[in-house]
Amino acid sequence: MTTPAELYRNAIDLNRFSNSVAKRIARTYNDLILDAVDQLRGIDELTAPVKAARLRAILAQLKGSLDNWAETSTLFAVEELQGLAILQGEFVTSELAKSLPAELANQIRSVQISPQFAQAVATVDPTALNVVTLSDSLQAAVTGAPQTFRLTAAQGSVITLPNGKVLEKSFRGLAESQADLFSMTVRNGLLTGESTDKLARRLKGRLRFGQPAMSLRQMAQAGGEVTAVANHQVMALVRTSINQVANASSQQVYEANQDVTKKYRYVATLDSRTSPICRSLDGKEFVYGKGPTPPQHFNCRSTTVPIVDYKGLGFDPPPPSKRSSRNGLVPSDQTYGQWLENQSKAVKDDVLGASKVPYFESLVKKVGPTKAIRKFVSQDGSELTLAQLRRRYPDVKAKQ
Repeated sequence: MTTPAELYRNAIDLNRFSNSVAKRIARTYNDLILDAVDQLRGIDELTAPVKAARLRAILAQLKGSLDNWAETSTLFAVEELQGLAILQGEFVTSELAKSLPAELANQIRSVQISPQFAQAVATVDPTALNVVTLSDSLQAAVTGAPQTFRLTAAQGSVITLPNGKVLEKSFRGLAESQADLFSMTVRNGLLTGESTDKLARRLKGRLRFGQPAMSLRQMAQAGGEVTAVANHQVMALVRTSINQVANASSQQVYEANQDVTKKYRYVATLDSRTSPICRSLDGKEFVYGKGPTPPQHFNCRSTTVPIVDYKGLGFDPPPPSKRSSRNGLVPSDQTYGQWLENQSKAVKDDVLGASKVPYFESLVKKVGPTKAIRKFVSQDGSELTLAQLRRRYPDVKAKQ
């Protein structure tokens, strides 16, 4: 059994896309904290009544700003997730077509993404609704194959984060908890006589306005008590949501083509610190709708790949050398890191970025190719916007 190399490369690209989305959200959050900290300076010089009033005003303003941040972050995430759902559906449709002979490739069915799909994923709490839906594949079994295969808002409404919450509620909860933490930290610090300069450093760490560009991980490492943990949480929420949407879109395409693929394989190769559950699922095959799909936990980078029913279609699978894709196939007994280690510089440059190849190769020498690719992905701070992500897949035609 083999796996298209592009599906592994796609996992790396999705990680970089999540870096881009999460960084924009986290930077907006950090700026609000930095502004509030900046307003604290000089408060020590005020008289007690004025000082208390000024502090209440600063805390109230921060709470309002963070509430607004949660709302705008959700709107931004919905827009990015919707674009990703469409692109991912187009990408896996293209990849599935490549696995077939030319005379069958044009029979691959695409999936229409509801304009409200990502909004439902991010904002609709399924516990607050009496939602009963049939998947497209089950609906087809009951009523006959539909003319159009869709990923609907109703399907999106039953998708939640691993803790059962949706993205909107998670951002709102993060805003509330961080506003409370900021307030408690400031009040306790002032009561114990801590100077505002020392308090400011504790709150924001080494972050400052107009700081030179740094990755989201670097931002978190440079942060203080009310930025570091929040930045890590934003990273986890965004990465997990992107994994959810990408896998939902992929699975829907596969289910729409069950005359071509009846099973999928769970692939956990790119999980930087593979969790016990993903390690136990890695490589296992499941019938669509009857097996687990990623994410199984926060920060999950696992994915699924279709198993083409070549026998049922009446022909042998194409050998790697005959496949039309740019990067060939990865044997099932070989990890992506092992495969990538033996590829040309051009392929490595395309997958990792030319400037990152030496780092990957140095990791290979230290820990071997399998651990190297996992470590590389976990530490890679590279970013891809949605537009850049689309340009990474020239074979995919944009839908108007």
